[in-house]
Amino acid sequence: MKLLNRYKILAGLSILALTSCSESFLEVSPKGALTSETYLKTDDDVKTALVGVYNSMQHNFSNGSWASVFFIKNLPGDDCMAGSSEGDQTGYQNIDDFKIETDNVKLELLYQNSYRTINRANTIIERVEADTDVKEAIIAEAKAIRAYTYLELVTMFGGVPLMTVNPETEADYHKPRATAAEIYAQIETDLTEAIALLPLKSEYSAADKYRFSKGTAQAFLGKAYLYQEKYSQAAAQFATVISSGEYDLEPDFADVWSKQSEFGVESLFEISYTSQELYDWGTFPWGGGNESNIEVQLQGPRSDLFDLSNSTLPIINGWGFNMPSAKIGEAFEAENDVVRGAATVMSAADFEASGGVIKDPNAHDYEGYMRMKYVTRATETDGGILELNYSTNWRILRYADVLLMAAEAYHFDGDDGKALIEINKVRDRAELSDYTASDDMFDAIVKERQLELAFEGSRFWDLVRWGLAADELGDLGFKTGKHELFPIPQNEIIANNEISLDDQNPGY
Repeated sequence: MKLLNRYKILAGLSILALTSCSESFLEVSPKGALTSETYLKTDDDVKTALVGVYNSMQHNFSNGSWASVFFIKNLPGDDCMAGSSEGDQTGYQNIDDFKIETDNVKLELLYQNSYRTINRANTIIERVEADTDVKEAIIAEAKAIRAYTYLELVTMFGGVPLMTVNPETEADYHKPRATAAEIYAQIETDLTEAIALLPLKSEYSAADKYRFSKGTAQAFLGKAYLYQEKYSQAAAQFATVISSGEYDLEPDFADVWSKQSEFGVESLFEISYTSQELYDWGTFPWGGGNESNIEVQLQGPRSDLFDLSNSTLPIINGWGFNMPSAKIGEAFEAENDVVRGAATVMSAADFEASGGVIKDPNAHDYEGYMRMKYVTRATETDGGILELNYSTNWRILRYADVLLMAAEAYHFDGDDGKALIEINKVRDRAELSDYTASDDMFDAIVKERQLELAFEGSRFWDLVRWGLAADELGDLGFKTGKHELFPIPQNEIIANNEISLDDQNPGY
């Protein structure tokens, strides 16, 4: 997907440049700017505006400001550590160490970028007249994106201001925090309405595979139900996705992360990137708008720790963030999970066997393993300055996750027979023995999600919703009654007359 070239058309569409809940963008009115009233008339206009929504999502996952939702959701877990050096990107380091304050710039940028996506989706939902089938489907797609973004926000922050129409006056920017229940209700409404109109994944052209499909929306609705402990409703949504025939597991787990498998059979939703711009150090847009995935470079193995010069591994050095913990490496070894383990982490011994050299075994956050999932592969960067041109897509939702969420929903809904069927599909791909009725199903679900979804931003949030965070993360700094949620960014409270310091999340 070539988002940037298409999105440049929208540079003057001022309504799509909104930032969070602040009215500060009103201070300057661009001259000669297009508006949604004059622009969003044809099917092509509306589709171009939709690309702008996806562009905003893309920016929230990889940008030169180093505020990636993907990485931030990983950091509090016990499979991932910030890495690099102790003083590098303190916002990331503090999230990793549970030294989280209300002025953490990473969380503030994540929050603002999420509302930018919501505002752009709202523009389409509000301003586009559903007078063609194309427009009607795109409105549904915008609702699904808005729902997904609110699902991310409510998971990380709890209740947040609920913006379903874009502000027209200064007073409209000031909204109180909605309750988590109110946010979930809007998510359910948006996704239910979207599901009725979205096409199947198989009905999209190859160029449009990046877009939300019916199955994507159904799976996210199932996830929203699951997170609210509405287990029978969650199971029903997952069952529909599973029975659709639209998705399957990649035969080889390692292939899930390959360039060739992007938008493949296991993919329900990805944030996509391209190396088409061939950036160099002078042209990379450090302020945002990059089409390549700079976060991959940020999270590759650091050269002052991992010497790859004589290694046979097809990878190149990065900047050392997102280091694996010993705990996740040892979990693979304890389960004798060779298939997933080898595609996820590499031990020091195996790295040295490849010809690599560990230069500093006492490096910050190094515990004896190198991450292989989303590693800096030479085949994923094309021309230009290699460090700046990764085309690696983030896999946001994949079929294995759907199967494991289905197993969890069935288990808590009292049907372990169906839970076994779904969890063993994932287990079989890993070439491990099936679980049986005599196994503790909840323990099996916890283990499979830990191993299958390592470094995918699920582990911490799973532990929180299962009530296991204190046991698993207490020695890392997690405090019950505080760290279940991130704080609402301080500057957002200051800018919003309807939120006071008393409305802050507990403990902050």
